[in-house]
Amino acid sequence: QVQVVESGGGLVQPGGSLRLSCAASGFTFRSYAMSWYRQAPVKKRELVVTFTSTGRMTDSADSVKGRFTVSRDNAKNTISLQMNSVTPEDTAVYYCTVPRFGAWGQGTQVTVSS
Repeated sequence: QVQVVESGGGLVQPGGSLRLSCAASGFTFRSYAMSWYRQAPVKKRELVVTFTSTGRMTDSADSVKGRFTVSRDNAKNTISLQMNSVTPEDTAVYYCTVPRFGAWGQGTQVTVSS
């Protein structure tokens, strides 16, 4: 059973930073790519970034390039999203997923507001 659980969301001021984490289980973590998605009110879920099994960050959205980075810890079966220089447009529920299996977590809310 493939499972992912997101955490780390919360309220942050514009220009600030936040680090989201995703704990995974039920599969060989190091063998599969993982992705972060987000969904804001009245908008479709969009891809934020993908981190491959070989340690490469790919398919990042233009709006987050240069601001968001991903780290992957295969030993701990976790992947993190470091969000820097956040803006109100980053407000959304953030989801972690394993594209190969279509597994999704419950999401974690990020709110950027002063």
